Amino acid sequence: MTDSILVPIDFSDVSDAVVAEAYKLARALDAGIVLVHVAMEKPGFLRHDTGSAAVRDSIAEHFKAEHQHLTHYRDMLEEEGVEATAMLIPGSPAEKILDVASRLQPALILLGSHRHGALFYLLLGNVCQAVLRKAPCPVLIVPNQAVVAQKLRSATGA
Repeated sequence: MTDSILVPIDFSDVSDAVVAEAYKLARALDAGIVLVHVAMEKPGFLRHDTGSAAVRDSIAEHFKAEHQHLTHYRDMLEEEGVEATAMLIPGSPAEKILDVASRLQPALILLGSHRHGALFYLLLGNVCQAVLRKAPCPVLIVPNQAVVAQKLRSATGA
């Protein structure tokens, strides 16, 4: 293996397509895959010394489920002969993806696109846009296949 492909995933409907594309690229390039899921940090008012035990337990269960989902992807890739690493990191997605890319210097970042509307991007920003602007390496965007299929149906009148 010569290089790695950084693959941030968010467990949305585009994640399976992103991992499948990463698999194909890793095989073709003899590269490893670094899967990254950035978990949103708990709000400051839910520090360890505040908030109910039920809320803290719920957050812990959520992180545990995300970790299991991430390791499931890693295990699937390794079963197919691709070296894979899984990282679950709390924080802001664009910032943490760029931090990992800066440290690891991957050959490529492979991201999924959700195709939200303009208002969404205006209010919340876009992880893809931020990574594209500041990435230390090439970035490949995998479109949301449901959106692509809908546009094709609209264009063909089906």
